[in-house]
Amino acid sequence: MSKDFDYAHANKNVVWMSQNTNHLPTHSAIQKAIRKAADEREYTKYPLASGLPQLKNLILEDLGLPDHDLHITNGGTEALYCLMRHIQPRGSEMITSDPSYFVVHKFAKLGGAKCTDIPIYHGNYRFDVEDIKEAITPDSKSIFLIDPINPLGSTYPKDEKRAICEVAEDHDLWVIDDITYRDFAPEHTLAANLLPEKTITAYSVSKNCGLAGLRIGSLVGPKEFIRDIRGTMVSDLGINVIGQRAAVAALETKPDWLPGLVDTAVKNQGLIKNAVDKVDGAELPVYPSAASMMVIDIAGHNANPQDIQDKLLYENDIFVRAGNYVSTKFGDNFIRVSFSIPTPEVERFVEAFPKVMEELS
Repeated sequence: MSKDFDYAHANKNVVWMSQNTNHLPTHSAIQKAIRKAADEREYTKYPLASGLPQLKNLILEDLGLPDHDLHITNGGTEALYCLMRHIQPRGSEMITSDPSYFVVHKFAKLGGAKCTDIPIYHGNYRFDVEDIKEAITPDSKSIFLIDPINPLGSTYPKDEKRAICEVAEDHDLWVIDDITYRDFAPEHTLAANLLPEKTITAYSVSKNCGLAGLRIGSLVGPKEFIRDIRGTMVSDLGINVIGQRAAVAALETKPDWLPGLVDTAVKNQGLIKNAVDKVDGAELPVYPSAASMMVIDIAGHNANPQDIQDKLLYENDIFVRAGNYVSTKFGDNFIRVSFSIPTPEVERFVEAFPKVMEELS
């Protein structure tokens, strides 16, 4: 896989549909904030360890959680790494799914915790509350709830999320609400609004604001919990100050750019669906997606996901992801594609995908 990324980063013509990143035009205020911070040489000193107060206030305002606190981190992934060290001790268990964002499972296992990896590649393509109940043991500490779900693009109706929160409350479990793709889901419900005293929200500006390379995220939770975890965070000398200034500008201008982002994502999904519909043995398990990515199931086709990834990348300069990155049980069934990219780039995929599948049939 490393050679794939080496190739993609060295080739400016590559269409990035592999990492769910946002490649749409950046708002001018964000670019101005980046230049201003660089011109004023803010990078010469360490920023506040807990994050810029202005950014913290904007995140809480964005979430509508004024009674919570937060800690700024190097992206949402670092937030989840620190969280695993704090709440999942050796011998504990975390309720997780398959497919999922397996990097977080790895973090839990590094500390000696176990993951349940409940299969969700069926039905509504999300947790069933009864499966969660059956997986709970005396060692369970948390439910890792990705919403919307990477890689599937499914999301939880409010009644289902409430039911999950009620189970967590009954068993004194933390709900880890990873909301990285929340802004793509118009009907999204925060677990923190349902179980505020036991929800930790993982927040990121990578995928919505298009700032993945600047690595800004946060852990949001009850004030007492954030106070306790703050002393164990990895980056005790602060987080990229230029990235924080960019995040401030992005959140201040969010009403200006978010509607266009969502509209483009919806349009691009439709184009991808049209291409998938042309291929016998391929389908979209979740459509429309409530995130910036979706999976294309190819179980009815005889092509291998890795072969599809390689052929698209090295012969067409289009970078998608084979399913084994996000699923051990079902990775041979699908590829993952993201679509928060300019529509002409999606059109390149639309042209290439049916041809690649025909060549691999």
